[in-house]
Amino acid sequence: MEMKVMPSVVSLQIAPAAKAAMVTVTEVRAVPGRGLEGDRYFHQIGTYSKTPGKGREVTLIEIEAIEALARDYDLHLDPKDSRRNIVTRGVALNHLVGRDFRVGAVWMRGIRLCEPCNHLNRLLGKRVSPALLHRGGLRADLLTEGLISVGDALES
Repeated sequence: MEMKVMPSVVSLQIAPAAKAAMVTVTEVRAVPGRGLEGDRYFHQIGTYSKTPGKGREVTLIEIEAIEALARDYDLHLDPKDSRRNIVTRGVALNHLVGRDFRVGAVWMRGIRLCEPCNHLNRLLGKRVSPALLHRGGLRADLLTEGLISVGDALES
């Protein structure tokens, strides 16, 4: 009998500045309209901070997509190398576009897929964008303020 994996947060990352290495944290405060405290986009100094639009507050990616890179393409990434803030397990993030969901105590709205870009390829020194096409994660906006921690459940 196969055990069902409860959707949860397996890793959290923020970067203090554009192009800076992501820093793994155990918890982070989410603030609607700003993003994750301490992250480059929270301080409006991210690479795309001057590009207006929804879906710039937080990014998520499935650990299963990172594991598939290693298995299917022999591309080995640490979760923080994905440049995404929240790494999840057990949830199909693509299905959350246009939906509200909760990570721990924080409500979010899935805005659009977070497709990989040439900027990610340059920062990593690896061509990961073809392998992550349509599985590069989710861009979301924050609806409520609160702490997100590693191990938090994800519910839609």
